[in-house]
Amino acid sequence: METLHSSKKGNSPQVQALIQTVSDLEAAMDSMRGQGGIQMLLTAEQEAQQIVYAARNVKMTRLRQAKEEAEMEVTNYRFHLEAEYKQKLSETSGSSDSTEKRLEVETEQKIQHLKKAGSKVSPDVIAMLMKYITTIKT
Repeated sequence: METLHSSKKGNSPQVQALIQTVSDLEAAMDSMRGQGGIQMLLTAEQEAQQIVYAARNVKMTRLRQAKEEAEMEVTNYRFHLEAEYKQKLSETSGSSDSTEKRLEVETEQKIQHLKKAGSKVSPDVIAMLMKYITTIKT
């Protein structure tokens, strides 16, 4: 094509018209290539937007699933704790009579132990008090 352009002067009018047509076609193709590049960029941008949109949808779906799973875990954990609480409550309320009896027995044993300890020490305390009362200080 370069040779055609460089030798325009020596050619007939038909050849020159043909060369002009080829030049015009080349210019049109160049501009179409530019427009094609722009079109390719626009297409690529649209595809990128679709990919981003799809990724956002997937992310939102995963977040919803994670939230639902977390809510289920919390509900199960709460149910488990409530069941444990009710079980312990029933165990303690059902055995309040036995707890009361056990405490009464322990209290009675402690009272008896204190009475024995007091009766062992009582003669010594009485003797000491009598000594202080009967002793005259000068």
